[in-house]
Amino acid sequence: MAYDSENIFAKILRGEIPCNKVYEDEYALAFHDINPQAPVHTLVIPKGEFVSMADFTAEASSELITGFFRAVGETARGLGLEEGGYRILANSGENAHQEVPHLHIHIFSGKKLGPMLTKY
Repeated sequence: MAYDSENIFAKILRGEIPCNKVYEDEYALAFHDINPQAPVHTLVIPKGEFVSMADFTAEASSELITGFFRAVGETARGLGLEEGGYRILANSGENAHQEVPHLHIHIFSGKKLGPMLTKY
């Protein structure tokens, strides 16, 4: 799948659409989800044009990959999620219900979370 530079996360990265920022560095931007699925629901996106984890790990520099995953950890720490715990999730593709074609990691917390998946 080709990267769509008009997706909502690309527009957020360019500053065309505002976000409720939680964390930012040269590798990533983290912000609160506008349609939260848990009391804490934050998104972390890499700064670059990557559709999926497969695309990101194949095309991004080692420095960006490391920086992005550190940003996920820094975001969770900054939100104070270490003690109670949290879940991270990245959807990839249609079957996983990826809604925005820009790699993003969800961080969920703030309550006891249910099982990962319902039975199929």
